[in-house]
Formats: sequence, structure tokens, C-alpha cells
Amino acid sequence: MEEKLFFYYTNDLHSNFDQWSRVTGYLKEAREDKRIAKQSSWLVDIGDHVDRVNPIAEAFKGKANVQLMNDIGYDIATFGNNEGITLAHEDFYHLYDEADFDVVCANLNNIRGDNPQWVQPSVTVKTKGGVRIGVLGLTAPFNAFYELLDWHVSHPFDVLDAYVSELAKHTDIIVLLSHLGITEDREIARRYNDVDVIIGGHTHHLLRTGETINNTIITAAGKHCAFVGEVILTWDHNQRQLVRKEAYTTDITHRAKDLQTEQKLNELISEADKILDEKITTLDKTIEVNWFKNTPIMEKLTATLKKWTEADCAMLNAGVLLDQIESGDVSLKDIHRICPHPINPCVVQLKGDELVEVIRASFTKEFMELKLKGFGFRGEVLGRMIFAGLEVETEVKKDGQEHVKNVTINNQPIDHNHTYHVATADMFTFGRLLPEIAKSESKRYFLPEFLRDLLARTLNEEYGQAN
Repeated sequence: MEEKLFFYYTNDLHSNFDQWSRVTGYLKEAREDKRIAKQSSWLVDIGDHVDRVNPIAEAFKGKANVQLMNDIGYDIATFGNNEGITLAHEDFYHLYDEADFDVVCANLNNIRGDNPQWVQPSVTVKTKGGVRIGVLGLTAPFNAFYELLDWHVSHPFDVLDAYVSELAKHTDIIVLLSHLGITEDREIARRYNDVDVIIGGHTHHLLRTGETINNTIITAAGKHCAFVGEVILTWDHNQRQLVRKEAYTTDITHRAKDLQTEQKLNELISEADKILDEKITTLDKTIEVNWFKNTPIMEKLTATLKKWTEADCAMLNAGVLLDQIESGDVSLKDIHRICPHPINPCVVQLKGDELVEVIRASFTKEFMELKLKGFGFRGEVLGRMIFAGLEVETEVKKDGQEHVKNVTINNQPIDHNHTYHVATADMFTFGRLLPEIAKSESKRYFLPEFLRDLLARTLNEEYGQAN
């Protein structure tokens, strides 16, 4: 006799609630179909459901996301870096206190003491036919950030070495919820034959029909829940083994929205507006923003970054401010709308010649007009780099482009062999945007503060009067 088992999953929503009511409608329908057919099914999430770019997530510090997951009836979830390192320690510690689903993550450790009561390494669920499924969770070990918030995330392979063989003794099937990324997922599939399924996320990869490596099927559904994933496992009770593994993703962007969920989201938006209505300061006149020119607000914000981090100099791209700041009362909601990025301040050490190369690269048209998606940036384009503590002389050459002619620091020539402490946005420490910064062997991140916290400080101290 064969029994089919179904896992429906979401990953990397990033609080894109415009899509959420479609997700809800699709999943409610799928679960109801399985209930009527008397088939076993589970609903799981792979993390980065929370993203503080959205006012609802910002106001409720992610707890409204958990409410919305409860409303659908999730069974199991793991968490991603957007839950773990964009919330203060206490906010993350209590994030899932009201969750009606199990939260699994085998590699989280609380440096301050006991882990939250809601987290467990794995859970075991049973099908209607008695098949035992072990569900294990893992999240990406961004310890340069986690440890500043008094968490430590163990290396995934160390944890898998400890858990997989033991879990295999007591279960028939092992499913890994992996917020590690496609490269790590593939390596896990190569190393651990006992892992039957890896449902992934983090790197926003879309595997429309899954990918099989050795004994493991890997799947993931992109980002923002434009797709919802489904894993179908067929268990043969006579052979006592899996005889088929399938994985699919379904585009749900064309589906009708669930009206009940839309109503709940509207209520949450209203509540979030009230929470974020807290006044920060009052402005006498509107502050203009320009992504491709030096503006007083960006110069002052960059100066605040330099002073606050006690760095030798600072640099910020003008694209971090999305809109002008209107005169009158300025609220937390205004600050969040104008600077929504989950980006932290950072100080890196650069040799003088590396610093000059970074400055030169930032003046290229390709850099300024780059429509970056990721690394925490939620704007349109990177924009012009603005400096504090640095004097940058430029000239327009025959190609029509602006080029760096000379750089001084605090009115002194750059010492190409001297090491400088440079404050900037943490997004430049990732990828290849500015390789010299990414390759720096010394990076100091400041958490849980975001750039918008420094923006609020700048507006209060430089422009307005708080009441």
C-alpha cells in the first residue's frame, strides 16, 4: 500500500504583504483539499518571513507576521537572518511566544543563557498511516552580527553531524528546513544520505521542479511568495521506504486575494500607523533629497555616522534616503518610509590606497545608477557617495564622466600605507559592490541600530526641535 505525504511551504516573504492574501487563499484551499481526501499534509515556512522594510513588521517587531502565520495554520517554521539579526535580543527572544506552530532550529544558541522556550532542534510528526517524519531546522551562521546581539549560530555541518544519524534511528523520513542557501543545500545533499528532502531559502533561488542530488531532493520557491512550493512524498508501507519524491512550485501572482486576510492586513496597517505615529521632531521647512547630488541632509547624516562610530571618516550613498522630508511634525512612520532599509552602521579598516580606490569606484556611473536588490538595500538606486572627514576633488573628463582628482582626509594628504577606520553602511561589506570594503579583514558592525536611527538623531539635533 502506498501513502502520499504533502508539504506545502513558503520562504523569504520579506514582509511583502501585497502577496500574502494570495498565499493565504492558495494554502487554505490546498489544505482543505487534503483534509477532504484524508491525506497527510503540513504547512512550513523557511524563514525571512519578517522584514522590517514593511511598517507592519516595523511596528510590531515581527509579531504581526506570526499572527498572520497562525491565521493560516502553519505547522512548522524555521527563521532566517531577517528575524535573527534585525531585531534586538529581547524582541527576537519573544518573537514566537504566541506562535501556534513549532519553530525548529538546531544551530541557535543564546549567549545570555537558555534558548527561548519556543525553539527546538527538530520535531517528529506522523502521517495518518503512522510514518514518522523528522523535521530539522537550520539558519545561516552570520555570527559577525548574531554575536553582537548575544546569539551564536553553530556551523550547520557540526549540527548535522550531531543530529542526522540520531534522528534517522527514530524516524522514517528526514526533512530539513534550511535557511542556508542553495550552495550549502547542495553540499548537505552530497554529504548526508539520510536527509530525504531539503526545503530551502535565503538565496532566493527558484527550483520549479526540484533538484535531486544523491538521495536528496532539494526545492525552493524564490522570494516574496510569488511562488508557493509543494513537496509530494510517496511511502510504500510494504517496502517500508520512500519510492517517489517530487517537488513543484506554483506561480500564485494571478490568483484572487483572500478577503479575510485583506481585512486583517488593513487592520494591522491601521494599528501600525498608530504605533509609528510617535513624534520625533518638528521641521520648519521641507528637506530636499537628491540621489545624484550632495545635499545638506546627506552631508549631516554622514557626519552623524562618523561621529557616532568614532571613525576617521565616513561615506554613505545618497540612495539610502528615498524621499524628501516634509516640513512639520516628523514621526517614526516618516523616518521608516524615508529610510526603510534593515542596514546597520559599520566600520571597516582600509589602507590609504584601498580607501582611494573605493572612492574612485563610487564615482562611476555604473555604481551610482546601480539598481541594487538585496544586501538590506530597499531603495531604487545606490546614488552618489557622500563623505565626512574626507575632501574629494573631482573633474569632468572628455568622456563626460566625473573622475576623482585628489583626496585628502581632515585636510591632510592620504597616507597610502596608513590604516584608516572608515564608517559606512554594512551592505558594502557583502558581495562585490566595493571589493576593498568587502575584503577588509576588520569589520565592526553596530547592532541593533539601523541607519534610520541615525537619521532620526540627525533630524532632531540638526534640524528640528523635539517636544
